Amino acid sequence: MPPETLTPARILEVTEDVLRRYGPAKATVVDVARALGVSHGSVYRHFPSKAALREAVTERWLDRTSEALASTATGAGPAETRLEHWLSELFAAKRHKAGDDPELFATYMVLIGESSSVVERHIADLVDQLARILQDGHEQGAFRAPDDDYATEARAVFDATNRFHDPAYAAEWASPEITGAYEAVTALVLRGLRP
Repeated sequence: MPPETLTPARILEVTEDVLRRYGPAKATVVDVARALGVSHGSVYRHFPSKAALREAVTERWLDRTSEALASTATGAGPAETRLEHWLSELFAAKRHKAGDDPELFATYMVLIGESSSVVERHIADLVDQLARILQDGHEQGAFRAPDDDYATEARAVFDATNRFHDPAYAAEWASPEITGAYEAVTALVLRGLRP
């Protein structure tokens, strides 16, 4: 059987496995190359440094959330329902990442600390998705016009719901009270957006 073609996507997939196995402090490019069955120079042809590889794997991890939410942000239907669904999906995605694979989640918390520009792009993408929903809501008459602009208002919604998607709060997400707190904040945000 011929060897699998070495692509950036394949390298990132294997890097995630290596990070899960060794953690961010011990995982090396050599470990990734060994798992791929190639020389570390082959990995460096796709990613010029260990930092670039770690940044790319972090971006891939964050993009999974953005991509999963995009269809809700751009979809049809009442904006209020879409906003509720979008916020719920974001919270569920973050809880899933933290609860289902805590070792990998801890690894990504380290990597996110190293990749502030990747995190900033991720947040900007999420805020853009929210702005789209808010603009649709205004056009549908479900939400009032923003005081400033849709991006500013979207960032306010994002910040108001921070407890339910910022990894700094991950320890709280398994609490039995968190669902009630989430529902109360979401209801407050929706009331504040209505005309």
